[in-house]
Amino acid sequence: MGKLTGKKSIITGGSRGLGKATAIAFAKEGIDVAITGRNEERLKETVEELKELGVNATYAVFDVGNYEEVKTGIAGLIDTLGSIDILVNNAGIAAFGSLNEMEVSQWTKIIQTNLMGMYYVTKEVLPYLIEKKEGDIVNVSSTAGLNGNATTSAYSASKFAVIGMSESLMKEVRKDNIRVCTLTPSTIASDMSLELGITDGNAEKVLQPEDFAELIVASLQLPRRAMLKAASLWSTNP
Repeated sequence: MGKLTGKKSIITGGSRGLGKATAIAFAKEGIDVAITGRNEERLKETVEELKELGVNATYAVFDVGNYEEVKTGIAGLIDTLGSIDILVNNAGIAAFGSLNEMEVSQWTKIIQTNLMGMYYVTKEVLPYLIEKKEGDIVNVSSTAGLNGNATTSAYSASKFAVIGMSESLMKEVRKDNIRVCTLTPSTIASDMSLELGITDGNAEKVLQPEDFAELIVASLQLPRRAMLKAASLWSTNP
């Protein structure tokens, strides 16, 4: 297994849920962590937790769907970290409703955040990874990006698009020793899924954010010659 201590990472949507669990898992491996989000108070609290684990940690407040904010925020984080090795594109939003009933503004916001936000952040980080000829990008899609369902048109559209973008990027940057992994988890007891009432979060039956984080760490620990192209994480309970 590869050693991760001393690596530098950025995790979008890193102050809670899947992002926070991943940040904590990274810190336990000795990875310095920069997290992003829109709630500064939560970001500060998470950064303090990360620092208690003995790593350097920092944050930036910005909306991934705003390209100008992303450019400024990512540049500042990489300057603070000193370099960048790992990007986890986790930030995302969800809302459900029929195609005809959902407001155009809501539909557009989901696409702007989940797809364009991932594109903006990746576009700003990628040149640093290409320059050093090594790095890892983990893009979080969903099982909703593999199969559409009634009332999920906007969310599924965004997550289907994430898979296409991620797979295309993977084939572009393999030559630069950059690994791109696309994850399609099923329902996890994240803050978002709990707030939307998708799950009750029962730890005996429902996937937990820590399970997701463990998968990411395991993929990063593979020898550089090996790459986890894609993975779906499911609960063993139906």
